[in-house]
Amino acid sequence: MANKTKNIMIVGVGGQGTLLTSRILGGITLEAGYDVKLSEVHGMAQRGGSVVTFVRYGEKVAEPIVEEGQADVLIAFEMLEAQRYAHFVKPDGVIVVNEQRIDPITVVTGAAVYPENIIENLEKEYKILKVDAMAEALKLGNSRVFNLIVLGVAAKHMDFSVETWLQVIGKTVPPKTVEINKKAFMLGYES
Repeated sequence: MANKTKNIMIVGVGGQGTLLTSRILGGITLEAGYDVKLSEVHGMAQRGGSVVTFVRYGEKVAEPIVEEGQADVLIAFEMLEAQRYAHFVKPDGVIVVNEQRIDPITVVTGAAVYPENIIENLEKEYKILKVDAMAEALKLGNSRVFNLIVLGVAAKHMDFSVETWLQVIGKTVPPKTVEINKKAFMLGYES
């Protein structure tokens, strides 16, 4: 990777583990010896608001912000967020989308309608990897680890070994949740 910067975007809504996921990504890039810049953008901090995190890594990274059309990987924890930020993905990039619907406040109040066929429409233009991470997390017995399942799917499009991922997850997540988070990550990685 001769001075080629990799651009990862993580999008979701408040309370979906976007920030924990970006800390794991930041940790793994540092572990691998890259320069890394993280930038977080919060819509509304409370649950339901849009949360966007940019993770850029390479030999030398000047800017923390990913420009439109520059993301190598877009990790979307919710379908509408995938649609909202898809234009950030480069032509040969990939969108990893969790097949979960969380209605924004505008839909809840009736001021807007949740779009139909989001994933099908995105597939016409982008390389999409979809995962029903919530259903898989519930099978593991903990709905909160769905973000690690999504990250596991996305990890196959990055340059790090499984061992390094598991090591960084072990150092980053709360101690009592290490095993379940590693299990969730592997479920996504092997899917």
